[in-house]
Amino acid sequence: MVFPYRGTYIRHLGANQAVAEANQVLFFNAGEEYRVSHPIPGGDASLSLTVDPALLLEVTPEGLVSGQSIPRFHCQRLRIDGRTQALVAMLRHSLRKRIAEPLEAESLALTLMQRALGPRTTHAAAASNGRQRLVDRVKLVLAGDLARRWTLAEIGAEVHCSPVYLTQVFQQVEGMPLYRYQLRLRLARALDLLDRYDDLTVLALELGFSSHSHFSSAFRTAYGRSPTEFKRAAIGM
Repeated sequence: MVFPYRGTYIRHLGANQAVAEANQVLFFNAGEEYRVSHPIPGGDASLSLTVDPALLLEVTPEGLVSGQSIPRFHCQRLRIDGRTQALVAMLRHSLRKRIAEPLEAESLALTLMQRALGPRTTHAAAASNGRQRLVDRVKLVLAGDLARRWTLAEIGAEVHCSPVYLTQVFQQVEGMPLYRYQLRLRLARALDLLDRYDDLTVLALELGFSSHSHFSSAFRTAYGRSPTEFKRAAIGM
């Protein structure tokens, strides 16, 4: 289970592809051949969990995997919710700072797995290949400039479709409005960068928020605590 938290890439699996960014968890099956491309410069970083087969079968809802000795996922990715993003950041920061005891880290990882796979906290894409490719292009446009205050007309021009059609297709494929998806990408980037900024107003403005209060309000709504509270809990700062 791979949780991208910085940068964007495309995973190609046969004729299918999945855009890997911070709103997704990707599944890599043992022995499966794939390739990765980077249409946006800057590289990427992910938190990866290699899961014991017995544990995977125990925590995964029916229909997502098959097999016993070597379980295999049936889809490339699922969209995760804000609280799952927060768990990714909490686990990553605590491991990097070496402030998590083994039992705490294992408990966080198990909670992350369960939430990332939970039917109430994830969303599987359900659309034609053409609509999925359109949404993938939109994701790359957004990821290419997270701080930009895009308009629907500007995004539509980039992907060559009308704003009305764009919003309808995006909602169908991702199960949430386009503006909220972009907000989640910005907030996920904030989770990654919190430990590098003493002045969170600077971080807020660099990510395209109009003010510190706008950033803080959106952050609390998504993750249940303010940026300062999260930073203190995850990083001890």
